[in-house]
Amino acid sequence: MNRVVVITGASAGIGEAIARELGRRGDRLVLAARSADALHRVARETGPHTHVVTADVRHRADVEGIRDEAITTFGGIDVWINNAGRGIVRPVLDLSDEDLDEMISVNVKSALYGMQAVIPHFIERGGGHIINLSSFLGRVPVAPLRSAYSAAKAALNTLTANIRVDLQRTHPGIHVSLVMPGLVATDFARHAIGSTGVIPTGPIGSPMATQSPHEVATIVADLIDHPAAEVYTNPASSSLAKRYFEDVGAFEAEAYTPR
Repeated sequence: MNRVVVITGASAGIGEAIARELGRRGDRLVLAARSADALHRVARETGPHTHVVTADVRHRADVEGIRDEAITTFGGIDVWINNAGRGIVRPVLDLSDEDLDEMISVNVKSALYGMQAVIPHFIERGGGHIINLSSFLGRVPVAPLRSAYSAAKAALNTLTANIRVDLQRTHPGIHVSLVMPGLVATDFARHAIGSTGVIPTGPIGSPMATQSPHEVATIVADLIDHPAAEVYTNPASSSLAKRYFEDVGAFEAEAYTPR
């Protein structure tokens, strides 16, 4: 306990829930997002040891500023959670350059900047933990309207695996984890590019139930205590992923057959 934890995208949704859970157990927090008012609201409710940094994680300098403020405020960083992200509701043939650039910038580059900013600090200290929040759709891309979001999260999955393998060889005290939520009851979908405000369901025939942000947050908190390479937050996700990779064509045919 009493770890120093940086959380990006901490002003709402899963990031806010993680901040509340870690604050409840006494961790010292550095919360980052673009909305200062929302961050301060969360900070007031997460305990006395919370520091707020207004930042746009699409910009490397802002991410490095989060790192520097965390070290200045608390003397070091134990855990860095790359949670910031944004969705899209647009099929592949309708994607613009701007759509794809935004998905990569928010969902991939922001995490890359975070890893590149904090890992040298972890190497110097001899340990630390990176946690990247991805999505089940980055592993099983079966929501066509989420096309570029799924692609960006797949890229994040691969970068996470690669840096984990690199660090295991030379710095085994640094843990790198990937968290893949499924459907979560937040406003994330409403704020997606192209959203009509309607909350989409999972693939047709999917048994995946919607989770609360608190459920995801407790899983992340446990992951900090017991590091693992990858975690699906929904119990149904693992079996769905296994079915998908056993026969992609059959899975897609079943998922999108009208009932």
